[in-house]
Amino acid sequence: MLQKIINILYRYPKARLKTFKRFGGYTSYKKMIRLSHLMASKSAELPPVKSFEDGLPVYFLTGKKYLYQTLFCIQSLNRVTNAPLRFILVDDGSFDEDLLAQIRKQLPGAGIVTRQMIDENLNSILPEQRYPHLNHKRKVYPHIKKLTDIHTIAPSGWKVVLDSDMLFWNEPTELLNWLQNPASPIYMLDCQESYGYSRHLMEELCGSKIPELLNVGVIGMNSADVNWDKIDRWIGVLEENEGASYYLEQALTAMLLADVKAEILPSNTYIVNPDSSMVNNAAGVLHHYVDLSKDDYFTTAWKKLI
Repeated sequence: MLQKIINILYRYPKARLKTFKRFGGYTSYKKMIRLSHLMASKSAELPPVKSFEDGLPVYFLTGKKYLYQTLFCIQSLNRVTNAPLRFILVDDGSFDEDLLAQIRKQLPGAGIVTRQMIDENLNSILPEQRYPHLNHKRKVYPHIKKLTDIHTIAPSGWKVVLDSDMLFWNEPTELLNWLQNPASPIYMLDCQESYGYSRHLMEELCGSKIPELLNVGVIGMNSADVNWDKIDRWIGVLEENEGASYYLEQALTAMLLADVKAEILPSNTYIVNPDSSMVNNAAGVLHHYVDLSKDDYFTTAWKKLI
């Protein structure tokens, strides 16, 4: 009870004040939040984007909280390429009939992987008795679903997963070429390394040198190469030694790709955390709006698409 009181009266307010300060103060932060709500409402006005049955498959983990961002990301991609794409939306656990109706209206022909389908896959491929850490993390850490829920979808093969909080500004030639003929994993480079765990422990566990600066905003892997036994063990050891981390999914992906030849998207055009000048000028090919670039994402970037 004492800890709860301390959190309510001190730690939570202190964290909020720190967040306000990072985004330029309370007024600026509230403006950003207000415009994120406007972005969400405007997403319903975006024109439909056709998904082709035989198109190049692109996966999104999404739901009630993030569908509006998914729609803007897809809208931006559709505007910069004529390549036939098949969008596959994977339920983060929040799909309902209204959301499904919106997806069918705005993304006609899109693949939809429902919670029931995911549960069947997980029960078959990742039973809780054999994979206790993975199943526990799914309950408390939604990001892990980008691994568990997507890479248990049949068929088992190459899949590229895009984060929703991104916008395309020019044709992603490198990504499209990969989709046409995937032969090795593909990923973006981060603006700073964010694994949440020490490189020493990660490399000790996987027995190889892990890649530097891997960012999972764009991540393509072969589902058949995902070693679930290793991942489950890694989670247990990482958290036992260094605690839980928001970046666990990114760390595990880096460990899976340790000493693996991969295609790295150029960081000068596939940009993580773009600055205001990059956003205003629509620089490069793709922007991944993390950290402070969330401000420009919600106040400026999406408006360029309406």
